[in-house]
Amino acid sequence: MDVTASGLYRPPSLLPIARHRESLLYLVETFPVTIIVGQTGSGKTTQIPQYLDQAGWCADGKAIAITQPRRVAATTVAARVAEEMRCQLGQDVGYSIRFEDATSSATRIKFMTDGLLLREALVDPLLSRYSVIMVRRSSFKTSLLMKQVDEAHERSLSSDVLLGLLKKIQKKRPDLRIIVSSATIQAEDFLRFFAADENGEISDSIGCILSIDGRMYPVDIHYLKEPAEDYVERAVKTVLDIHTKEPDGDILVFLTGREEIERTVALITERAAALPPQPTSLQPLPLYAGLPTDQQMYVFEPAADGVRKVVVATNIAEASVTIDGIAYVIDCGFVKLRAYNPVTGIETLTATPVSQASATQRAGRAGRTKPGKCYRLYTEAAFASFAASTVPEIQRANLAPTILQLKALGIDNVARFAYLTPPPAELVTRALELLYALGALDDYAKLTRPQGLRMAELAVEPMMAKVLLCAASFGCVSEALSIAAMTSLGGAVWFEHEGMKKAGEGARRKFAAEEGDHLTLLNVYLAFVGRGKKEAKWCKDHYLNYKSMVRAVSIRNQLKRYLERFSINVEESLAEKQGGPERSEALRRCLVAGFFAHAARMQPDGSFKAVNGTVLHAHPSSLMFNRKADWVVFHEITETGNKTFIRDITKVEKKWLLEAAPQYYNTK
Repeated sequence: MDVTASGLYRPPSLLPIARHRESLLYLVETFPVTIIVGQTGSGKTTQIPQYLDQAGWCADGKAIAITQPRRVAATTVAARVAEEMRCQLGQDVGYSIRFEDATSSATRIKFMTDGLLLREALVDPLLSRYSVIMVRRSSFKTSLLMKQVDEAHERSLSSDVLLGLLKKIQKKRPDLRIIVSSATIQAEDFLRFFAADENGEISDSIGCILSIDGRMYPVDIHYLKEPAEDYVERAVKTVLDIHTKEPDGDILVFLTGREEIERTVALITERAAALPPQPTSLQPLPLYAGLPTDQQMYVFEPAADGVRKVVVATNIAEASVTIDGIAYVIDCGFVKLRAYNPVTGIETLTATPVSQASATQRAGRAGRTKPGKCYRLYTEAAFASFAASTVPEIQRANLAPTILQLKALGIDNVARFAYLTPPPAELVTRALELLYALGALDDYAKLTRPQGLRMAELAVEPMMAKVLLCAASFGCVSEALSIAAMTSLGGAVWFEHEGMKKAGEGARRKFAAEEGDHLTLLNVYLAFVGRGKKEAKWCKDHYLNYKSMVRAVSIRNQLKRYLERFSINVEESLAEKQGGPERSEALRRCLVAGFFAHAARMQPDGSFKAVNGTVLHAHPSSLMFNRKADWVVFHEITETGNKTFIRDITKVEKKWLLEAAPQYYNTK
């Protein structure tokens, strides 16, 4: 549903998609592929699955799958559709995201991330459960099948691979219906991808495009006259200016990541309290991918009377989700994008200027229910210099997880796979080299069995999958599971209480392991499930995020079930047999077995140097910040300003690197 300018919910029958119900059902019945073009908020995602269900596409035990680019979108849209269908979430309507499944045998309409649908294809290569796959795609991303492929603003790796896979499946399953839902003018490209023959001729019988008119109100765009020195400070000032000078309406602020968002929420709270009395109060709310699901849901609740909501978000709010009531948008002009350097082998998460298409999409969030305003924290000349569109992720990412998935799906010739946009050859080569070094591929680039296949099945990146699969040989399966679960939280383990930074650091030191971050995270996990007895109060006292810790327990249980299925003894633990140096060494050797490609040596000035010469710095949140080490391995790398930071760092020995990956390293 939608919200009208008066603040009342707009019933589904008044959404733009409603006028096209019969046309849509006719096209789906007639053509294998239907491309739907329409503005975000036109009702595509929530209404089309219901129309298909009512038209009988879920008969005979079949289901409709709708892919979403992000976890937040999958959960929120599923909840909305379940509410409209008056059923319990997880029954007729459900969702499936990594490490979380809310479906049952009765589920007919299933929302999921692109990656989850790819994982289903490992077990059921023709996705025979589904009559329709809908893939959602906006400026750069697509989702399809009468599993509806729904829109995602940046073309993700999973999304691109899914499209290629659906193209293959469709040839073997003429009964399957694919819907690509897009908010852009790229519909012709998608149709050509599915319907063109080897000569580029488009077959009239394969697909059709349906365009939906969505009501968009005008949005006034305001630029800065001079560039902002600090866009976070400028964003906070703009929020307060809107609050004190503009009529009612919620505010959406686009920033690049969690740290900026938390800083901004804190600053807005602090400065709003110092304002003269206002008719309404400000309620700042964060929204980013690592936020626990229940906290994400607050954003979608209507603001209470006398309250103006300020949603401070990453580009997750650009196209993946719709937040009702937004009248003002503040755009910092940057987005964090992953970029993999095949020469250095390092994948960084770097803040880069948004594309013009992204900036336009952001501004459009202010004009959905009434005329709005967009404040761009950059100059008009800067906007003119932005690239027209974002480079697809498949052309800038580490392809090792993707190629491992393709090999597991039986696609051996990854170079000839039907990509929407082909990846650069050097990215493919580098991925094959890493997978070979990890033991996932053999000398002929074939998937090894059982190891390569098991690595593809585990819901973690290939390096961590290798750690879990070889943990038994080091006698530390139990510990490896806990570490894998904790690193899956993406840094959301600790709470930063405003004004209590020193106390928080003191609490961290209680769990500190001299060897580094991974063993410290293990200590945190063991304390939580042991002395902490999984209590919220204990977490608060120790500056730990209770909901994240509960999630870690859930993730560990799921990873444990994978290993049990592989007949690995999951209770194998050094903690009970031996402690001290032996246990620490075995755990660190096990980490090296997976993360040998992420190795660096400390320099006299305290920085680190990767084997390829890249200068790295321990992130201030790491236990290894300002601590001595010789060689280390690390889990994650990010670029901020002119520095490259590494997180989740553990001390290792050089000889362990040579033992773990003799084919990857050689000594001079």
